[in-house]
Amino acid sequence: MLSLVIVLLVTVAAGFIIWANDRRHTKYGILLPAGTAAVVGVLAWIICIWAGLGYRPGLTWLPWVLPMVAGTAAALAVAVYFGRARAKQDTRRLTAALKI
Repeated sequence: MLSLVIVLLVTVAAGFIIWANDRRHTKYGILLPAGTAAVVGVLAWIICIWAGLGYRPGLTWLPWVLPMVAGTAAALAVAVYFGRARAKQDTRRLTAALKI
């Protein structure tokens, strides 16, 4: 269970760091990347433990590292996607409002 807690803390921290470093972070909420990272990290940990990777010699590092990497990558992907999509949508709405 300690590995789950550490995975959760690291992925949430990575989500907050990604949000803070994104220049379009005002377009989406602060909890979107952190929540996505946490969910993906916990699910990856559950899958790794369910597959028995935490109890095989030589593979015990997988339930520690793989969920952290997967959660961080998911947070980065969500931040990039929603940042671009919302910026494009906001620009389109602002242009429509200024045409009136």
